Formats: sequence, C-alpha cells, structure tokens
Amino acid sequence: MSKLPTKADILQWISDNPALTAKRDIAKAFGVKGAARIDLKRMLKEMEADGHLRPRRRGPDDPDHLPPVSVLKVTGTDADGDLFLAPHDWQGSGPEPRILFVPAKDDPALAPGDRVLARLTEVTAEDHAFEGRLIRRLSTGPRRVLGIYRAGSEGGRILPVDKGNDKEWLVPSGLAEGARDGELVEAEQTGPRGRMGLPRARIVARLGDPGAAKAVSLIAIHEHGLRDDFPPEVIEQAENATAPDLGDRTDLRDLPLITIDPSDARDHDDACHAHADDDPKNPGGHVIWVAIADVAAFVTPGSPLDREARLRGNSTYFPDRVVPMLPDALSGDLCSLHEGVDRACIAVRMTVDAQGNKTGQTFVRGLMRSPASLHYEEVQAAIDGQPNDRTAPLLDRVLKPLYAAYGALRSARDRRQPLDLDLPERRIVLSEEGVVTSVAFRDRLDAHRLIEEFMILANVAAAEELERLRTPLLYRVHEEPGEDKIDSLRETARASGFSLPKGQVLRTAVLNRLLHDAADTELSELISMSTLRAMTQAYYAPQNLGHFGLALRSYAHFTSPIRRYSDLIVHRALIAAHDWGNDGLSEWDVAHLDETAKLISEAERRSMVAERDTNDRYLAAFMADKVGAEFAGRISGVQAFGVFVRLDETGADGLIPVRSLGSEYFRFDRDDQILTGTDSGMQIGLGQRVTVRLADAVPLTGGLTLELLALEGEPMRPKGRTARRAPAKGKRKPKKTARRG
Repeated sequence: MSKLPTKADILQWISDNPALTAKRDIAKAFGVKGAARIDLKRMLKEMEADGHLRPRRRGPDDPDHLPPVSVLKVTGTDADGDLFLAPHDWQGSGPEPRILFVPAKDDPALAPGDRVLARLTEVTAEDHAFEGRLIRRLSTGPRRVLGIYRAGSEGGRILPVDKGNDKEWLVPSGLAEGARDGELVEAEQTGPRGRMGLPRARIVARLGDPGAAKAVSLIAIHEHGLRDDFPPEVIEQAENATAPDLGDRTDLRDLPLITIDPSDARDHDDACHAHADDDPKNPGGHVIWVAIADVAAFVTPGSPLDREARLRGNSTYFPDRVVPMLPDALSGDLCSLHEGVDRACIAVRMTVDAQGNKTGQTFVRGLMRSPASLHYEEVQAAIDGQPNDRTAPLLDRVLKPLYAAYGALRSARDRRQPLDLDLPERRIVLSEEGVVTSVAFRDRLDAHRLIEEFMILANVAAAEELERLRTPLLYRVHEEPGEDKIDSLRETARASGFSLPKGQVLRTAVLNRLLHDAADTELSELISMSTLRAMTQAYYAPQNLGHFGLALRSYAHFTSPIRRYSDLIVHRALIAAHDWGNDGLSEWDVAHLDETAKLISEAERRSMVAERDTNDRYLAAFMADKVGAEFAGRISGVQAFGVFVRLDETGADGLIPVRSLGSEYFRFDRDDQILTGTDSGMQIGLGQRVTVRLADAVPLTGGLTLELLALEGEPMRPKGRTARRAPAKGKRKPKKTARRG
C-alpha cells in the first residue's frame, strides 16, 4: 500500500502549490495509489472539518464529485443479492464509488448494463459510499446488434440478422477484433452515428459460421441476451449437491406417482396419482396427488445457484437445445423425478367431489420413487385399448383412475368456462447435423389435457394454501383485456361473419361462444389467433389480481420449479409456512418480491421472443429450397405495407409486400383490416383463402416473402393490368363444414 503523507506534509504542499489542491493533485504529488486514495480522502475531510483546509470545490466540473442527481450504470448484484450501481463515466482520481440501489415499489427491474438517472445520498458504509434511488431508466445497456461482418478496406460493416432492421452498422478500423468476412458477430454501439448516418460499432464477440449446424438458436441466445454459460461457482455448487434422505420427510415411495411428459422431455418435474375417495362423505369423489421436484432443497436463498436462477428467470427451449435455469446436474438428475430412484418432492393431496370441485388439500414435504416415466402418446394409446409393455401393468390400478379423476375435473372446467383456446402446437424436427427434417403439428390428446388440469388444480391449491396461512407469494396474474383490444377482436369477428356483442360484462364464456361459433369453419384458426392477440400478457406479481384466461380467483405457479423461478419462490413460501426447514422464503426474498416479479416477467418475455424468432429462422431454412413452389394459406394479418399469410402445411408466416400486388394504389382500412385497390375495388382482408408462390426465404432473418397468385380461388391478373374484383367488404362469409362428433 502507498504511504500516506502527514497532515503537515499536505498543508506544506498546498502552501507551496495553491492551484493544485484537488485530491488527485495531492495524490499524484505524494504517490498515493490504489486503496490508499480512500484513506487520503478521509484525511482531507478531517482537515476540512478541523478548519485546516477550506472546503474543496465540489461543483459539476470536479471529477471527484458525484452530483446529487447522476447518470449511473447497473453493475450487478453482490452475494446477498443487492443491486449496485456505478458512475456511468467516472473521471475521478480514485476508484469509482460504489452505489447501493434502493428500489421503490413501482421501479422497473434493472439488469447489468442498464443506464439510469438516480438521486444520490452519501452514506457511511463498509461496502458503498452512496445510496441511489431511481428517477428513470435511460436505456437498457449499450445498444447491440447481431449480424454478418463484411470486411472492407477501412474497417467493415455489419448486416443485422434481425428481419426488422435493414440498416447497416459501421465498424471502424481497429475495432473488428480480427473478425473475418462473412462471420457472424455481436457488436455494440460505440458512439453517435458516423458518416452516411450509420451507427458505429465495435465487435465484442465472434460467433463463427452463420451457416453452421445449430447456429440458429445461438443467434437467438446472443440477440436476446440469454445467459447460456453458468459461472464456475454455480457449476461447482450443483455438482457437489447430494440427494436428501428421508429424515423428517413424508415417505411417499409406495405411492405410484408416475410422470407423463413429451417423448423428448429434457426433465421431469411433476408426477401424479389418483384413486377413488373411500370417504363416505364424498360419494363418487376422487383423491388426486401431485408431487413436484423439491428444488428448494438444492437451491437455497442467496446461494450462487439462487442468484443465477433468479437472473435467468426460466429455462428457454429451442428445437436443438435448452438454455436451462439450473445446471444439468440438478435439472437433468437430482431434481428430475426419474423412475426407480428416490427423489425429494413437495406434494399436495387434493380431494374433489363427483362434480370435480376441489374440497380440500394437504401439502407435505416428501420422498418419492416413481414407478414409471411415461410419455403422452403411450398413455393415450393404453387408454384407447393399445397398451404396451410399460403401460399394461399400470392400466387398471394407475392410468384408469387418473382418467376417472380427469373426467370429474373436466366437468368442473366446463362449468367454470376458462378461455377455450386449443391452438395447434408446431413441432420442428432436426437431424443430428441441425438440419430441419420435418415440420408438423403435435396432436392434442386427452393425456395432455389430463396433466394440464391436474397442474392447474395443484397451482390453485398452492395459492389458496398460502393465502390461508397468510404467507407472501408470487401470483400468476392475467388481467382482463382492454377495451381497445376487444374492439379490435370485435371488428375481426364482424369482418369474418361472426359477432361479439357489445354491452356485456366481459367474461371468458362470452369469448368462448365466439370461438365455438367459428370452431367448425375454415376461419377457426384466424378467430383463435385473433382472440389470443386480444389477451393481455400474463405476468408475476405479489398482489392477487386474478387470472382472467383460466377464470380463477387465485392462481400461482407451483408445478415447474426446475424451469421457473416463480415456482421456486412458491415452494419456499410453502416451506416457511409449514416450518419444514431453514431453506424456506427468506427475509430478503420477501423484501424483494416486487423486484423479483418484474425481473422474471421480463425474462419470460425475452425467452418467448427468442423461441419464436428461432422457430421462424428454422422454418425459413426448411423453406429455402422450396423457393418458386406454390402453397395454400390464409390471410392472418393486414397492414398498410403488406399482407401476412399463414401457410397451411407448416404454419409458417410470410409477407406479401403491397408493392407486389400491382401498379394500382391500395387504401388501408385500419379498423376493418382491409386493403382496397383504388382502381379495381379488389379487397384483401383477414381470413381469406389464398394461393401464393414463395418468392424468397432468408434463414438468417427468418423472413419469408410471398407472391399472391389467387384470392378466394380467383387467379390474380398479371401486374400492370386491372386486377379481378374480389367480393365487397363484409361479404366474405365463412364456409360451414359438417360439425365434428
């Protein structure tokens, strides 16, 4: 450590050098470096307090001074989970001051790299000099771009992979970090726009060949800032974890709790069992058990695993990989309810009456051993009369009682009338080389609905249990859609030949009538997608605002703690409420529930967009060798710049640019979502059947460009000639088909 001058030395220096009285001048004169600068600062303050020095200049031009309102950057959290800030552009002579962020109730969740404007209060603390309170967030970190690097004579350019961003970025000479022409790179903006109005950037990561196998999901990971590498201390903690023994846990190992998941499931975090209730007071009733992996036993509050899981918020799933919330040593092993091995769990025993109404619940912290890990298709086949070697021994004593309990829950669901959106799920299949081999839609089986209903019931039970015990928790909130979105849905319904009456209290049953009316028409998917778009985004909150879509008063996520941090918080709340151990909800968890809710809600949205973008890119790659081919589809969206079409065969979405429709001008009706040709009167609107030609497919951006060949069976005229007139507005009646049995 540097040797400090005495107070007499400092006074003599100032007497000899009256123009050099700043702390950095004194530090330089006496060779004070590193941490010793803090002691020098303390000494100078003491001399000011004693009257030996005049107070030093503390204006905005003093580089060692932080004004009471400052621009700061978020640096990250410490071991206790507290968030810290630092000056955005520190020019002082000593180490940059450390600032503890003190959040208010309505502050947004902040992430490392964010720039904020904050009000500062100087404090005396061991690990920070200021406390900062948010005034507003200025930006979410340096603006970044992912794209293809094109080398030039003086630096190069980056062509963004985002299909909504066609503006190139300039990379000055010396900031390319050795990137090669054609390489996929990540860059961040270095300053204001340069020549030609293009943003300047420096390359921060070289990601290799954009055409390499499995590069598609890598693009999404970097583009959306997903955390795909675990810090060493997190890996170490996960790999050193050991499974808990029975101890004080309830022994559930003789209960045949089976897991039912997709055939390609990467983890198994829920298991279930059901049997007829033998209580004479509940004739025709059922007992339903749902057991969930006890992740809280391994991921304790404030640990490296916990801090990393909270930042990730959830697992993100791509066709070729998963970016997990927890390391594989936990998610794929100790926390996964594999068959034939003891696993820690938190389980709920629920009773329902013959009509499917839940009449009671009891939670336990237990140890289970699943007799079978099954997948949906084999379970459904067994119930349909085609059991295999795995399901045959379980059919009568395990599977049939599950379906009997599901029948009761289904009748309760029918009475409750949750939003009945049954949209097909697309499945993209890749070869080992990362090439798309097929795109299909997953079958929606009763086995899927059974597990869904059991999980919903367990989630309701968790929320109601914690409310009963007056324990803080995170709710899954889905608010009622706004009037503007419902008005838009009403216009879509009217333009498609259906109705959504005004003047009613909005309930899911009202929307279900619209969905039911469209169910047996060619416009079923359009109405379902439009209804989905009208819904608000679900999120997490410590306040109970209900779940509109499920028509439930209280709802919390409890059933997937391997892949959702919200569920881990609910597990900890149950542990604390039942006094099951010292790994329950901590005081810090409770104090930061609002912040955690915002953080994981934003993480969930990032994952959703990353997954969607990846699927779009894989679909574009699948379609790339089909350019020039013709496809049938339906118009799914209309904008002034063009028409979106969803293709029947793959569910891929493509754009017909309005400029490709001919030489006439098309007028856009935003309310009715219709384009009308001013010369021909041709109208193009939602739900119309089309035949299109694939004009271009760009795997790097996920963009598909289409050319319109026929509208409602009527072929288009060649460009430049008057197009064939389509039916007038409001005349596009849905074509009814025979109702399904």
